[in-house]
Amino acid sequence: MPRVSDMKERLTDAAMDLIWENSYGSTSVDAICERAGAKKGSFYYFFKSKSELAAAALDADWRKRKVDMDNIFSPTVPPLERLARYFDFVHDRLAELQKKCGAVLGCPLFALGSEVSTQDDVLRDKVEEILDRKVKYFESAIRDAHAHGLIVAPNAKAKAKGLFACFQGTLTQARIENNVELVREFKDVALDFLGAKHAVATAL
Repeated sequence: MPRVSDMKERLTDAAMDLIWENSYGSTSVDAICERAGAKKGSFYYFFKSKSELAAAALDADWRKRKVDMDNIFSPTVPPLERLARYFDFVHDRLAELQKKCGAVLGCPLFALGSEVSTQDDVLRDKVEEILDRKVKYFESAIRDAHAHGLIVAPNAKAKAKGLFACFQGTLTQARIENNVELVREFKDVALDFLGAKHAVATAL
């Protein structure tokens, strides 16, 4: 029997999982409550709407993911290796979820954002906020790689946005094709995009 004290977390976890596995539109309050082991009264005690719950779920998920991002993109790790480690991390996570769900789920932020961007300003803004945070990790790695002479990227912010967009496109393609190997192969694409030196490419 779920504890009342962790019911809010159960609801946000259930919402995040169901929206990622399916879609925002097809995920009902009833389905979220069933996955969380909650009654509808508990849902409306914590949240006014499914939209409010989804925004809270994104925040809660980011707090968990930030720990991984901080470790992967630690300044103690060589800059291009940070990016390679991140791409490997995402691949491994998606491969694990594919075994569980039977499908490559891609990026939950892009899936949700593209679905609701013209319908729900609050959710759209929340997705954009978290995506911007992720891009900053790319930016720091690219700035350091430029400083070390590994790449030429005087405008690290623009280069980071471009690389991030390429990666998200690959995640979307992997979801459509149900092919997680596209994500594994992205490391080479990233090195080409950044114009990394051949010596670095062979090291990764």
